[in-house]
Amino acid sequence: MNKKYFEHIVHGGDYNPDQWLKTPEIIDEDMRLMKLANVNSATVGIFAWSAIEPREGEYHFEWFDTVLDKMAENGIDAILATPSGARPAWLAEKYPEVLRVNENGIRNEYGIRHNHCLTSPVYREKVREINRLLAERYKDHPAVKMWHISNEYSGECHCELCQQKFREWLKEYYHNDIEELNDAWWNGFWSHKLTDFSSINSPKDRGENHVVALKLCWKRFTSEQHISFLENEIAPLREITPDIPITTNYMRLYDGIDYQKMAEHLDIVSWDDYPYWDRGNNDYACCENAFNHDLFRSMKGGQPFFMMESTPSIVNWHNVNKIPRPGRTELAAMQAIAHGADSIQYFQWRKSRGSHEKFHGAVVDHCGHENTRVFREITKLGKNISKLSELTGKGYSSKVAIVLDWENMWATKFFCGYNNLKREYAKKCISWYAPFFKNGIPADIIPMDADFSEYKLVIAPFLYMLKDGTEERIKNYVANGGTFVGTYLTGVVDKNDLCFLKGLPAGELKDVFGIWAEETDSLPEGMENSAEFGGKSYSVRDMCDIIHSTDAKVLGTYEKDFYAGEPAVTENEYGNGKAYYVAFVSDDDFNSAFCKKLIEETGLKSDADFEIPAGVDVRRRGELLFILNFAPGETEILLDKEYEDFISGAKVSGKTVVPECGYLLLR
Repeated sequence: MNKKYFEHIVHGGDYNPDQWLKTPEIIDEDMRLMKLANVNSATVGIFAWSAIEPREGEYHFEWFDTVLDKMAENGIDAILATPSGARPAWLAEKYPEVLRVNENGIRNEYGIRHNHCLTSPVYREKVREINRLLAERYKDHPAVKMWHISNEYSGECHCELCQQKFREWLKEYYHNDIEELNDAWWNGFWSHKLTDFSSINSPKDRGENHVVALKLCWKRFTSEQHISFLENEIAPLREITPDIPITTNYMRLYDGIDYQKMAEHLDIVSWDDYPYWDRGNNDYACCENAFNHDLFRSMKGGQPFFMMESTPSIVNWHNVNKIPRPGRTELAAMQAIAHGADSIQYFQWRKSRGSHEKFHGAVVDHCGHENTRVFREITKLGKNISKLSELTGKGYSSKVAIVLDWENMWATKFFCGYNNLKREYAKKCISWYAPFFKNGIPADIIPMDADFSEYKLVIAPFLYMLKDGTEERIKNYVANGGTFVGTYLTGVVDKNDLCFLKGLPAGELKDVFGIWAEETDSLPEGMENSAEFGGKSYSVRDMCDIIHSTDAKVLGTYEKDFYAGEPAVTENEYGNGKAYYVAFVSDDDFNSAFCKKLIEETGLKSDADFEIPAGVDVRRRGELLFILNFAPGETEILLDKEYEDFISGAKVSGKTVVPECGYLLLR
């Protein structure tokens, strides 16, 4: 759980000196400003390929040497990036196969980012070649402390190279047996039975786009191609610089790559954090952001993660780009650290003068000096971060887990049936995370094939698809004393999207839950049912299972429609544990009430021994208690005992006011 790569919290961000090579005085000024802002790190080289290799085989490293030397002289660490996210024009012109083909069969022209084929042997060779040169040149450079691989891997390619690779992947997945694939995909339907793997193409609007198993396999394949591309990138780095840790920057719940599997190939998980602050619902934004921090923390067994990008002010890609309130950047940074981040980094250090991101926020604005509100805030934050070195390397895990699984995310998106407008799998997971977040109880976010045994409580919302072994894992977990919560549409299909027969939930899960599900009703927008639980009535919307108890105790029932009086919430003792089934899409009020019961039964402990007001995030990391106020206006906390304010050293007890966008760090 604890893994330490740095002696301090990393504070810095994306730095693109290659944009300023014709004005070297600006690079010198950046060194002065970085030290002034208490910045100790910069990520360099992300989009520098054309500056390093302007023509094939012609390399210009001198400017890079100078920048890294200046960073070392000024005590600024370098996170050295590989430049594969944006290739130079000569590469695309000479080797057009490196450009992606979109699903309509047309090859993209040169431009934008991530416009590269993941399969292309040429592109893989060129990437490995320049990565090797970087590693050989800078393996002993005193500034270089970490590798940043590419930038925000994403997208897919439908070229013939990828089609052929996909067919090879399918042959391996289905043991080179086309009949096994036909059975798994239920290809007798619509006369889709295939006689050869060569007949298969990637799913697309102008071709096959209704076979869910095909779409699932394409997602798996594309995800694995990204991971394979990553492995190709890091191979020379592992060989030449085995002691330098490796990361790549994830995006918030991006569904194109199974991040949980990709994390196995990284030393540190990193993500780019761009929440929707000050746009009407900071309470939800605070919870949703905490969920993402805990998701990425959980991917390496609870060890610290990196917040690789965030904005110190505005972004440029919302329809309306609102300035966050003063103090919001510092508050958000402290939330990341509280949830396990060992870095606070920005996109970017200095604003680009031109092109697409010239109005994206940066620490140094176009004015080029330190006399701005943003620069002053970052300077203050850097000073406070510098005091938190005791936290580096300290991760943590929890005794409660929410199951969010990438393959189930794909499956719940692709199937046709029930309510096709309201699925929102990730949001359902966040809604079950929220009661623990609001009560100051840390939660891990795990895939369905994780080890459940370390948790007192596991909640698996909308677990529609079961991977091989998941049914047995749930059964053993509950039998051995665990508490498991399933919800509507649990255990409906296998990994090929084939429906389980002999009743739902699948197999022995009917015994584990003590129920069987007969039908699932779907409720149009504006139409609701309700369910009674604990003497109160709660809203039922979107989807709800009509279930029957075989052994389970009925804790709540539906109140309307022809299934009024039928079970809606059940509890079943199985072996030494318990399994609960919530048969409907629940609202926040129900989740809060139901989880309160679970918290009491399982003895889960809060990080706080005092009441937590709405909009406040409380998290303990190491010996420090973070109290973070995301609520509108100041908020009052009634502390349970005397603490020491970590920043000021003052004693704090009793009623304590935390200002808007303010926080307390208490020992």
